[in-house]
Parts: sequence; C-alpha cells; structure tokens
Amino acid sequence: MRRVTRPGGRLVVCEFSTITVAPVDRLYRGYLRGVLPAIARRTARNPEAYEYLAESITDWPAQRELAGLIRVAGWSAVRWRDLSLGVVAVHVARRR
Repeated sequence: MRRVTRPGGRLVVCEFSTITVAPVDRLYRGYLRGVLPAIARRTARNPEAYEYLAESITDWPAQRELAGLIRVAGWSAVRWRDLSLGVVAVHVARRR
C-alpha cells in the first residue's frame, strides 16, 4: 500500500479488531468460534466462508500491534479509533 500511495497520502484501514473489554472480548470470540459457525452450517449456502471469517477475525492483530506493523512499514502519524468497543477499529496513517 505504501508503494502506491504518494508522499503525504493517507492510509485508512477499517477492520474487525479486538474488543477492549476483556470479558466481552472472550464472549465475542466464543461467539465467533462456536455460535456463528453453527448458525452458518444450518442457514448459509457457504458455511465455510463464515468459519474463515471467524478465523480471520481472531487471527487479526490487535490495535496496538497493527499500529506497530504500520509504523514499521514506513508510515507516520499512525493512530486508530475503536468503534463498538473495538469490534471494529479504524487505523489512519500518513506516507512519509
């Protein structure tokens, strides 16, 4: 992404992330691993897609870790904003 962004350009990443309240995060991850796939097996035409979604959400780095990866990749002014307790986070950075 950095390669195709002009100097001073902005990066915006909106992704599922880590809930900032630990007990709620544990419940949410239990839902992603157990409840969502069970519902998908009964109702979806492609239940494997929901299993993949749950896996990709749980494997995605938490907000601070993702911000560090963005910095290491050469971006500056890296920050993020949690939405819905961190279910979704929006990361913003500038290309140096």
